[in-house]
Amino acid sequence: MNGGRTWRQLVAEASSALNSSLGDGRSREANWLIERVSGFGAAELIVHGHELVSARAVAHFDQLLARRCAGEPLQYVLGRWSFRSLELHVDRSVLIPRPETEVVAGLAIEAARIARRRRHEAGETAVAADLGTGSGAIALSLATEVPGLEVVATDASAAALAVARANLAGLGRAAALVTMHEGSWFEALPSDRLRGFDVLVSNPPYIGTLEAPDLPADVRDWEPAMALFAGPAGTTDLEHLIQGSPRWLADDGVLILEMAPAQTPWARELAESTGFVGARIVEDLAGKPRALVATWRPSR
Repeated sequence: MNGGRTWRQLVAEASSALNSSLGDGRSREANWLIERVSGFGAAELIVHGHELVSARAVAHFDQLLARRCAGEPLQYVLGRWSFRSLELHVDRSVLIPRPETEVVAGLAIEAARIARRRRHEAGETAVAADLGTGSGAIALSLATEVPGLEVVATDASAAALAVARANLAGLGRAAALVTMHEGSWFEALPSDRLRGFDVLVSNPPYIGTLEAPDLPADVRDWEPAMALFAGPAGTTDLEHLIQGSPRWLADDGVLILEMAPAQTPWARELAESTGFVGARIVEDLAGKPRALVATWRPSR
């Protein structure tokens, strides 16, 4: 390609290249790539589609297109992806934000709003933690959609936390009540927060290592393994989170965990045997059982 092409011509060429490399139906991806390079929105691209593209912009576009044609997930190629009301920076250090996790974030937001009202009546501040925050998707959604909520975000990966902190930097005023800590699960939480969290939420690794060969290549080969896999059955981290969370939850605190549909009966039973009350399973947007929601209410 060279600088004598228009944006519209680049879209057509990209669509052809993507369809050839990855299969039909890729025209929308071609538009996303053009929007990333040009800075135009979808409507603006229609208006400016006839304009000639600079050689520098073409070179940038060629680079992004080559990455996508090689099978790299679109979200990593674009370097950003939408999650609820947020536009998040993403790279290979973090999982790609997915609609299933938007549902989990919504459950955490609902629980945090209830806790905020309860705490406000007592003159206190509600506190939530997002364990294994990755890009910060859940934690930053909590901060933006529940004003006044204190949010703690943790991750065992320094690279993932760097992405989360970059996203936090773009959050504005809502960032003031967010802190981030490196470490594995509960080890990363400040010790003075024992029995102090109103909400604990996580999208932990929940794929079994035995399932790895069956995963789509763009997941298995590109997304971080430490954020995907949790032992042969995928339940290692879920079990740790369910059994360990009572030490950190305040009375009437809520635990919310994303998981695979087949894991939900086991998780609910484990939560109940651990002492949680009202344990329930919530479906995702596709109607599949996806999240455990359980309340910690120790007997007095």
